[in-house]
Formats: sequence, C-alpha cells, structure tokens
Amino acid sequence: MKFSLPHYRAPDFSTGILRKAPNAKFLPAPADFVAPDDYHATTIFPEYYNVEGQWILPKRSRMDCVAVCEGGDIFVREFRHIKKGDKIAVGRTEDGSEGIYVHPGCFTESESVAETFAFRQGRSRETAFSIDYDFLYELLRHERENGYIVWVMGPACSFDADSRNAFMSLIEKGFVHALLGGNALATHDLEGAYRSTALGQDIYTQAPFFNGHYNHIDTINRARLHGSIEKFIEAENIDNGIIYTCVKRKVPLVLTGSIRDDGPLPGVIEDAYEGQDAMRVELSKATTVIAMASTLHTIAAGNITPMYTVTDKSVVRPVYFYTVDISEFSANKLADRGSLSAKSIITNAQDFVVHLGKVLGDG
Repeated sequence: MKFSLPHYRAPDFSTGILRKAPNAKFLPAPADFVAPDDYHATTIFPEYYNVEGQWILPKRSRMDCVAVCEGGDIFVREFRHIKKGDKIAVGRTEDGSEGIYVHPGCFTESESVAETFAFRQGRSRETAFSIDYDFLYELLRHERENGYIVWVMGPACSFDADSRNAFMSLIEKGFVHALLGGNALATHDLEGAYRSTALGQDIYTQAPFFNGHYNHIDTINRARLHGSIEKFIEAENIDNGIIYTCVKRKVPLVLTGSIRDDGPLPGVIEDAYEGQDAMRVELSKATTVIAMASTLHTIAAGNITPMYTVTDKSVVRPVYFYTVDISEFSANKLADRGSLSAKSIITNAQDFVVHLGKVLGDG
C-alpha cells in the first residue's frame, strides 16, 4: 500500500454566498480572559476569515478557542490567553454569511454511498484492523521523513519488556518525534530500567518482587535526589527504556501531572494549564498523533489537535489521529468530545506497539 497525502480541496470563494460575503467582524476583548459577546468558537476543521476582502486560514488551530486578528493575520487562542483589547472574531454562522467559513470534508477523496442499512459501521473489538495497520506502516514511513509524529502514552507500555523494547526501537529508527505522557509513564519506565520492575512486578515474568511496592517511589525519590531525569539516568547508569531512549535521542518529552501522582518525578509539569500549553507546542507541529492507553491524555490531546495543519511550504494537509485502547469506550471516547477525525484501533496497547516494532523496527 503506497502512501500519498490526500489532495486538499480549497473553498471556491468566487461562487455562491462566499462571493458576496462581508468582512468578518472583530470586537475588542472587554477584559483579560474574556471574549466579547457572540464570539465565534473554533472547530477542528479549517476555518477561513474574510479580512479586508482576503480569506485567511489560520496555520495553527484547535477547537473551543477564539480567533484573534493581529496584523492582518489570524491566530487561534485559548480563552486563558485572551488579553483585553484583542480583536476577536464574532458571529455564530459558519457558511460565510458573517465572513467566517468552516470547511469540513476538504480531504475527501471520493464520495461514499450511504446505505440505509449496513452491518458493522462502528469501530469495535469485532472490527477488522488489517487495513488500518497496513496504512499506518506506510503513513509512519512517510511521516518519519516528511512529518512530525507525536505519541501520547499511558504507563501500560512500560509494564511489559517486549513493548518497552519495541518502542525503544521505534524511537531509535526515527518514528517518534515527540512523546507526551504523565508521571506514571516515566516513573514505571524508569523503574523498569532501575529495578527491572513495573509497580513491583518483573517486567517480563510479572512475578512480584519482595517489597516491590516500594520500587516506583524509590525510583522517584532517587530521581529527585539527583534533581532531574537526565541526571538520574547518568548517575544510576540507566541504559534502557522509553524515557532513556528519548533522552539519548533528544526527543521532546512532555510529562504532565495529575491529582493522584506520587512524587512527582522532577520535570513533570504540575500546573495543568502550563502542561496543556507545553502539549500544544508539540501538537501544533504534529502531522500524525498516536494516543494509547490513557483516556484523559488522549482526550486532552485530541481536543488540542485540529484535523489539518499548514506546512512550511504552505501546503494544507490532514493531521492523522489514532486512538489505541483495549477498551472500546476509551478508544472511541474522542468521538463524543468533538474530535471526529480520530480513528480508533481496539487492541491491547502493548501488543500494538510490539506489532509496529516488528514491522518498522528494522527500517
């Protein structure tokens, strides 16, 4: 299966309502963090704003934000980043009648025939995923050289020796450009390198160690003594694992905290909004996102990530988003949160990583 990017179908602004559309209206924000009445809330789709007769597409977008006009360009910003006086787009129609046009379906290759009755239209444990894997292999090979692959991971992959090794191989082979996770992912992966356990169980045999429940907090404690994950890796001669390989390969690592965290490890961002901003830095560059075994991180990443991005060469292309979880509820949850472009694969995340590693790990 040879991969090629789908063609972007730009709107035809010379026809219909768009030909006579007015300029978009922008009103000043009345206060910091406050949008004017009737503000326009952004979606995951490409959106164009008519500014002095020119239709402008923001290069970096996300849903549930506002569009700010600065210097004749449009920037999409979260409400917490609104400053008093910002010129914010207002209007709640999306057909161009108020100078705002939302453009879904822009990467559709062919028209599909909708049937009144058909089997297995959802994505479940009974879905056949062979074609998804074949597409994903070729997508990742393309993105390694031409895109930016962001992984969002829960700790499950660090609990198993084979999945740790497989993901290390994916990092080494250049299939990981950034990794987003929580305190647990890093803690248990470093525990695996430091004590050969995850939550006190051997990462290969799953046999419990005596006093193994100390191992993850011993790992955190030791890392905090050294002052950073990097210094912990050096001082304790850590030579394997997901986090170790990211550090060695200088892969950006964004770790964000939660209420239930132990420690946390040094380097974990404890402020939720600082963490979200740090995640957005990487997700704004993403061309493919794979989110595995972490419902809350997956939903957060999905809500930050639009369904398109604009490359340095001004090419509009899709952002591919995969959710991988053994739970149908978790894997399909983004569809309930507005990120309709996410595709789910229902499987054990450890098996998924091992499967990718076997196919991609050698090249």
